[in-house]
Amino acid sequence: MDVTAAESGVDVGVAFSGGRILTMDGSGVEPAAVIVQDGRVLATGGRDLIDAYPEAVRVDLADRTLVPGFIDAHNHLTLASLLPAWVDLTSVRDPHAAVARLVSHAAAHPEQPWVRAWGWNQLDTGLHLDADVLDSAGLDKPVIAVDFSFHRAAVCRRGLEILQIGRGTPDPPGGEVGRAGDGAPNGILVERAWSDACAAAVAAELVPERLEAAIVARSEALLADGITCVHDAACPPEAEAVLADMACRATLPIGVVAMPHPRALLARLDPARLDGPVTGEGDVWLRTGAVKLFADGGVAPAVRGDLGGAHLELGTLMPGLADDMRLALGAGFDVAVHAFGNAGFELALDAWVSAGGETAGRRLRVEHACLLSAEQARRAADLGVVAVVQPGFVRHVGRYLGSLDLAGMDWMPFATLRDAGVPIAASSDDPCALHEPVLTAAIGALRHAPGEAPLAPACQSLPYEDWLHAYTHGAAIAGGQAGERGSIRPGLRADLVVLRGALDAETPPQVDETWVAGRCRFRRSSSTPA
Repeated sequence: MDVTAAESGVDVGVAFSGGRILTMDGSGVEPAAVIVQDGRVLATGGRDLIDAYPEAVRVDLADRTLVPGFIDAHNHLTLASLLPAWVDLTSVRDPHAAVARLVSHAAAHPEQPWVRAWGWNQLDTGLHLDADVLDSAGLDKPVIAVDFSFHRAAVCRRGLEILQIGRGTPDPPGGEVGRAGDGAPNGILVERAWSDACAAAVAAELVPERLEAAIVARSEALLADGITCVHDAACPPEAEAVLADMACRATLPIGVVAMPHPRALLARLDPARLDGPVTGEGDVWLRTGAVKLFADGGVAPAVRGDLGGAHLELGTLMPGLADDMRLALGAGFDVAVHAFGNAGFELALDAWVSAGGETAGRRLRVEHACLLSAEQARRAADLGVVAVVQPGFVRHVGRYLGSLDLAGMDWMPFATLRDAGVPIAASSDDPCALHEPVLTAAIGALRHAPGEAPLAPACQSLPYEDWLHAYTHGAAIAGGQAGERGSIRPGLRADLVVLRGALDAETPPQVDETWVAGRCRFRRSSSTPA
């Protein structure tokens, strides 16, 4: 491929042919050639189409597959961008090793007001952290360690003092303060109990210069996985401002849909934000998305049902959802609701109806939808809901929750949603789970991660190519972007991915090239941005 002309500043166009081309536009037609120019798809058609554009740079797909750029419809871009400055505990099993990493990090970064760590996973690694463990580091600054779900954290006693969490502090609505036998806080903060800790820990990193550099680095890394756009699923005001400035200066490497949310990660709606840009405002580089709200927890998903003849109720339902929805709808926003369990899903639908969502002319996204019944799926379809799901979560659910076989309910109910007519958008929830679309699509198709047992029932599986559709056109629907990206058709943005290998879940393809607005930004042969 001759990229000199394509990258010289003179846009003579690019012609793709010689392989399979999946437009994801629902037509079922696979053109033999695609012409892109000026950042958009100019034409699609037969092989002879190329002759009409003799000056275009020719890209021989050589039996590879061309698909639209992947859109990760639930990706915590801002949060993931900050994590390289935190201590990574994802593979740590021993508390002494964890403490040693915290001490080393604190010595190397004396300017940081908090020592921050992330990724510990007691269920996978056996690592247990609490205030006693963190205090053993002997540091003179507060320490916070967030688990892999970002719905629970361990905080040292100095941190608890700063956050004014003591023996008499009540559990916040939608959260829990862990306590020792004598009632004193043990440092474990669950769900909304750790929101203020999150806000305090990230405050110093949300300055524009640091945040912009972090977002650029993370975005460029995502290009290697074919991701050309993300929906930032909890975008704080500081990040919104930085993204807006980057969009004005044309320095965003990928497209972003910013979903407004307070700095405190699991907090309720901030009414002050409703005075800013509303859903849909912006352009192909940056748009304002749906307001992010919560129906239930992440480590405490709200689950209700019949288990072996006994009634089961688990998890946390978040208060105030309908009230927050009503405010958001009145200001002109779409709404995205975290609803992991079936009771959380039901609360999201009930709140939408109560808030007037059926007649407001807006859209409800339900994020996760990991457990529900066929009846709930049909109701969601009737309400025009889009389900933003994570095929990679099959791994987590299979390990931790799949044994809860509730009557009439299915975990990871992908086929149930599809058959009910609910549009499905694929996503990762990065950094909480595996984010590469070609790999998570395989997990969704097979219903298991490599080396693990399949999650029942097998009938909830979707074909591999259906997942690629959910990562392109389906995700574009969720973001209100179907008129600008997510398919390969004339007039749409020329964000494209070239895949090498069969579209087979057993042996997933790899991303060979990623194109953004008609320019190659990643090529596998060099493993660096083009």
